[in-house]
Amino acid sequence: MTAEPDILLLRFDAPMMSFGGVTVDDRRVIDPRPGLSLLTGLLANGLGVDHAERDRLGALQSALRFAVRCDRSGRLLQDFQTVDLGQDFLQAGWTTRGAPEGRGGGTKTGTHIRLRDYLVDAVYTVAVTVAPGHVADADDSDLPTVDALEHAVRRPERPLFLGRKACLPSRPLFAGRVRAESAVAALVAAPWADEAVRRTGRDELAPAVLTLWWSADEATPGGVTVGRRLPVWDRRDWWTQTHTGRRWILEGTMPRPLAEPSPLASDPSAESVSGGLGDFDSVPYLADEVSAESIGPAGPERAGGSDG
Repeated sequence: MTAEPDILLLRFDAPMMSFGGVTVDDRRVIDPRPGLSLLTGLLANGLGVDHAERDRLGALQSALRFAVRCDRSGRLLQDFQTVDLGQDFLQAGWTTRGAPEGRGGGTKTGTHIRLRDYLVDAVYTVAVTVAPGHVADADDSDLPTVDALEHAVRRPERPLFLGRKACLPSRPLFAGRVRAESAVAALVAAPWADEAVRRTGRDELAPAVLTLWWSADEATPGGVTVGRRLPVWDRRDWWTQTHTGRRWILEGTMPRPLAEPSPLASDPSAESVSGGLGDFDSVPYLADEVSAESIGPAGPERAGGSDG
């Protein structure tokens, strides 16, 4: 009998998050869930992997198995930005490596307009593990263990962020370790985020069901209702810095589990967590009756903490 894998639970909770989607010109939209390349970059950043270690990044990405649960949907915020990149004080900027980095290429002058979307006041629980043997022509001994991933999020080598560099977590990412048949099975048993309880103000305003996303090649555990099958393009080619290929995920719902122990707010005017995701074609908590025809064009994410 095969032993159940060791699975790391992460809590994504930040004032703002950005899970980059399809980019068209200056329009930077976001997806309603973190993707494979973002999670790869996040963990690699914590491990201290350099962006130039492309083979190591690719091996980690191929070995990761994960699932995502939305504990609080949050709301969309659009940031309207204008900048003149030709100004002297913008010719260098600080990086997460703690060293300044200059701008390369041609000189850009004049005012540039950028639209940036963010997910505000949302909470996600992510289950992730490493599956050796899934990387072609790679030495499994080079892959990090779950112990190493836990250390990477508890004591990261570099600052961690959830999408763009401005999206700093409001609490430690580590939320526990469990053994389960799969990543999505671990989420079924994981408690509801205590932050989500506090933000409802009253427990009775909490959603009855939560939305999950997991790989289509994983079995659906009991208690989960499958809503639809979605194509995503979140696998990154670390050599060309582009997103390639397509994989399939499932979107479904599960009954809200019990929350972690925490004091409940008593403000009767507190807002409900049932607020939707604005322009997203996938609305958490209401995904159980969605036809396959409604599948929208999911798009590539920027890697682990880079701009979306």
